[in-house]
Amino acid sequence: MESEYIYHVTTKKEWEQAKLDNEYKPAGYEQEGFIHCSIEKQVSGVLDRFYKGQKDLVKLKIEKAKVQRPVLFELATDLDELFPHIYGPLNIDSVVDVAEIN
Repeated sequence: MESEYIYHVTTKKEWEQAKLDNEYKPAGYEQEGFIHCSIEKQVSGVLDRFYKGQKDLVKLKIEKAKVQRPVLFELATDLDELFPHIYGPLNIDSVVDVAEIN
């Protein structure tokens, strides 16, 4: 069964800015056109590949049903895995939990 939650890793600073803007768009959003997310079991791999050594990170727990933009599961060909992508800015009321990553 597909989970009702997806996850996104970002910096505390970007998340604080999102709360002020009332929407979240990560660095690189304008170039890519979507927000990279993952399912829970993919988070540790994402941290290893893209965030090694970084500090002040948070993991956003996002309730898919509350996301106001399309969420598409697309193939990451280098990993042969499907990852959820949000096509548009993330409405912050869809984030149900924010966990610090140490």
